[in-house]
Amino acid sequence: MNDRPPPDDPLLRRATPHAAAGYPPSLRPLPGADGVRLAAWLEGPADAPRLAVLAGADDPALDGGAWTERHPDGDDHVVVRGAANAANAAWLRATWDALRPRPLGTYASAGFGDRLGLATPGHVRALRTADPNGTIHPIYAQQSIREMGRTGRTPQEVMDDATWGAFEAGHDGPLGADADHLKTADDVRATAAAGFTLFTFDPGDRVDDAADVATGGDLDAKLDALPWDALATTKDDLLRRYGGRTLDLGDVALKITHEDAARAAAKYGAALAHATHLHAALEATGAPHEIEISVDETGTPTRPVEHAILALELDRLHLPVVSLAPRFPGRFEKGVDFRGDLGELRAALALHAAIAAHLGGYKLSLHSGSDKFSVYPLLAEAADRRIHLKTAGTSYLEALRVAATRAPDLFRRILATAHAHVERDRASYLIGADLARVPAPDAVDDAALPALLDDDDARQVLHVTYGSALDAHRDALRALLHREREAHAATLERHFVRHLTPFVGPTDAPAPPAKESP
Repeated sequence: MNDRPPPDDPLLRRATPHAAAGYPPSLRPLPGADGVRLAAWLEGPADAPRLAVLAGADDPALDGGAWTERHPDGDDHVVVRGAANAANAAWLRATWDALRPRPLGTYASAGFGDRLGLATPGHVRALRTADPNGTIHPIYAQQSIREMGRTGRTPQEVMDDATWGAFEAGHDGPLGADADHLKTADDVRATAAAGFTLFTFDPGDRVDDAADVATGGDLDAKLDALPWDALATTKDDLLRRYGGRTLDLGDVALKITHEDAARAAAKYGAALAHATHLHAALEATGAPHEIEISVDETGTPTRPVEHAILALELDRLHLPVVSLAPRFPGRFEKGVDFRGDLGELRAALALHAAIAAHLGGYKLSLHSGSDKFSVYPLLAEAADRRIHLKTAGTSYLEALRVAATRAPDLFRRILATAHAHVERDRASYLIGADLARVPAPDAVDDAALPALLDDDDARQVLHVTYGSALDAHRDALRALLHREREAHAATLERHFVRHLTPFVGPTDAPAPPAKESP
C-alpha cells in the first residue's frame, strides 16, 4: 500500500521547502512528460486548501490544471498553484494512478461512506494502521443516491471530496468508487459520468417478500405476473431448470425443490429483471465498471436456495457481479451491533459464502456493516478473502463525537434537531431506537455528552437524522471539523481500525482466483 519514495529523493528535497507549511503526507512525485517527474502537495488553510506542483517550466503534464499562480524555481522549474476544486481534482486523477478509481475485482475490500466530505483522511489513516501491507482495497468515494439527496451533494462532489482526502493523507495503491444503492438508469448514468467504478444495483423495492408465504393460486399468480420477456425465459423453463436440482457447493449439497424454485422466482424475479435494465444502462455508458447486487434492505432473509438461483440466473443473463449483498437473518440495524442469534447467522454466512464461491466466485457483501463487531469474525471465517464491508453513517457519528467533545453547544443543537425530526427521518432505515430513552439536550452535562455516542438509542437517532442536522448545522459542523482536523482524523482512525482488523489478510495473500462459471 505504501509506495512512498525514499526521503533522499532529489525531486522531493527540492519541493520540501515549498511544501513545509502544507500537509506533509500529501507530498509525492507524479509522472510528468517524457519521463520527467513532478512533485505535488496540498497546502493552505483547512477550509480553503490549494494544490501546488513543482514541475519543469515547460512540462505539458501541467496542461489541464486550473492554476492561478505560477512562480519560477531556478532556471528550469516552476511552482504552480490552484484551488482544490473540481478541475484540479480531475487533473490529479488523470495524472496519478493511485487516485483514479478502478474496478477492484474480488480482492477483499472496504467501503467508507462520508456524509460530510471530510472523513477520508481518517479513513486512510485507519487502513494504513490496520493493514499496512494493503490486503484490503479501499473505496473512499461511496455514497448512496438516498444519502446524496439528504446531504445535498452531487456524485461529482462525492468523488472530488474523496480525491482530495486521499491525496491529503498520502494514499497509495488501488482504490475504487462505489455508486451505492442505485435504483434508476438516470442514477447509473450520473454516477458513471462522475467516474464511479463500482455500481451497486438495489432492486430491493421489487423483491416480493409475500412470496415467502404464498401458496397455491397466489404463488402461481405471482409467477404469471413476472416480466418474463425481460428475464429472457419462461415460467416453465425456469421451473424445469431448477426444480429437483442438487448443487455441489464443496462440503455442502444444496437441494432445490420445485416449490423452492417457484418461491425464489416469485420473490426475486422482478428484482432480477430490473437489475438487467440497470446493467444495460451502465453498459451503454462505456465506463469501466463492476457490479454489486444488493437485496439486503428487504423484509425477509434471503434463503440460501434463493441466493443460489439468483446467482445462476445472473450468470445466465450475462450480468457479471463482483459482489452480492443478501438479506441475512437477524437485524442489521444502523449504527449498532448485530441483533439476533449469532449461531444462526454463522450457519447462514457459511452457506452464503459457499454459494458465492462456487456459483460465481464473487464477494459476499455486508451492508449496514457499521459497528457489527460481533459479526466481523464470523464473516471473515466464512468468506475468507472474498469479502466487501460497507459502512456509511458511522463516520458521521464519529464527527459528532468530535462535536460532543470539543463543541458541546453545537452538539446540543444537533441533538435537539434529531429529537425534532427522527420520526420522519427514520422511515427509510431499519432501527430499533426508542426516542424516550434519548435524553433531551439540556438534561446532560457537557462531560457526559460523548457517552451518548456509545448509547444504542442515541446513536441511531443521531444516525438517521443526518439530513435534517446538516440542513440546519452543516456550516458550523464543517467549521468545527476544519479547526479540529487532527482530532477528527484520529477519532476516525481509532474507530475504523476496529472495523478493519478482522479482515486483514496474510502478507503473502495470493490474488483471488478468476471467477468460475456455474
